Amino acid sequence: MGPEATVLLMQRIIAATSAHDDADHVPLLVDQNPQVPSRIAALIEGTGADPAPVLIAMARRLEEAGAEALAMPCNTAHHYAPVLAESVHIPFLNMVELAAAQADNAAAAGDLIGVLASPAVRITGILDRALAQRERKAIYPDDEAALLRAIRSIKARGANETAREALLAASVELRDRGAQVQLVACTEFSLLGIDLAPRAQVLDTLDLLVGAICDFARSSG
Repeated sequence: MGPEATVLLMQRIIAATSAHDDADHVPLLVDQNPQVPSRIAALIEGTGADPAPVLIAMARRLEEAGAEALAMPCNTAHHYAPVLAESVHIPFLNMVELAAAQADNAAAAGDLIGVLASPAVRITGILDRALAQRERKAIYPDDEAALLRAIRSIKARGANETAREALLAASVELRDRGAQVQLVACTEFSLLGIDLAPRAQVLDTLDLLVGAICDFARSSG
């Protein structure tokens, strides 16, 4: 979906793999399809086409090509994870569930979990539900419009200073509201590659997905 985010996922898988030769790396089948209907338009604006049919077709195409598990490096698109998982016969490595579990492990009892993401993540409640199962509560920055502008600017111009400043400001706000553990839950934000609020523990959901992919590849031989 996001072309640069997809490439970043692949780069991080390579970096996370202890390899002495080409054959030591994780085999990947990648369906890089920027024509998936906009998740922002569908879930925030209510004007776009439903992305689900295209995502299901991609999942089935990958399974037919020989994929043994599915991974989707887009947090917002995990709104469609249940129908995707049901559409294939192979495991779906759920980035949102991985993030909720890791945040729960990292946070102290009763702590809030800060979420840096597209407003669609809050609107759909995908992380709220996953965290609630662990008796955790998510909080989101007040200025979600600034984060949405940052996401759109990254999609248009790549990583840029304006987007970095917006993400840092949101991270500082969440820390000051009590979220010492924060999730970077937009793979466009993963492209910024910067430290966020001092004294906050920041978990990048893309890195958690990378870990799950590498673990699956090792376990499956």
